[in-house]
Amino acid sequence: MIKVALIEDVTAIRLGQEKYLKMMGDIELVLSVESVEDFEKAIEEKNIDIDVVVSDIGLPGKSGIEGVSWAKAKMPKTHFMMVSVYTDTDNIFKALCAGAVGYLAKNTPLSELHEAIHSVVKGGSPMTPSVARKVIEHFNPTKPSSENALSSKEHQVVQGVVDGLSYKLIADRMGISINTVRHHIRNIYTKLQINSKAELIKKSFSGEIKSLFF
Repeated sequence: MIKVALIEDVTAIRLGQEKYLKMMGDIELVLSVESVEDFEKAIEEKNIDIDVVVSDIGLPGKSGIEGVSWAKAKMPKTHFMMVSVYTDTDNIFKALCAGAVGYLAKNTPLSELHEAIHSVVKGGSPMTPSVARKVIEHFNPTKPSSENALSSKEHQVVQGVVDGLSYKLIADRMGISINTVRHHIRNIYTKLQINSKAELIKKSFSGEIKSLFF
């Protein structure tokens, strides 16, 4: 019997997961709560043996990712799997870095959730296909075409904008004219498909521009 704990704040979803898993002859549902705080309290007060924790991310109070971070130190042999509506890169990697070994979209059929629980116990890392693709692309990014890549001069202009410099100060730093700076800015906006300094700075801080430099 695989001992499973659920953390899900939407009652209808949690009750559906409970009902389905209890029907499975190979699953023992040992805990079902609506928040990380309730989960932590149960773990602190009771000696609960858990093989797999299935947790949402967007929860009242602490997030599911915070719950994984807290529980990993106390339950090193327990496997943690996220089931969430959030399938963006940021949440995926925060969850994996916190210690999750699986990541499913919230609309995953209950039959696949059951299979995923078995998979993590056997050493697997089940992920919704779209989530797995984002993980793969992170480690094997597509190389941008040369016509969309930023030149070294454009790179310097971007850095000047990020540093908060005016076009004149960027021109002075690079030893070029203001008109040349404006020319580079137009090219940068076109290549990155943006329309403002704010978007440029945001892309720079998010790391989206880094792979475009040559």
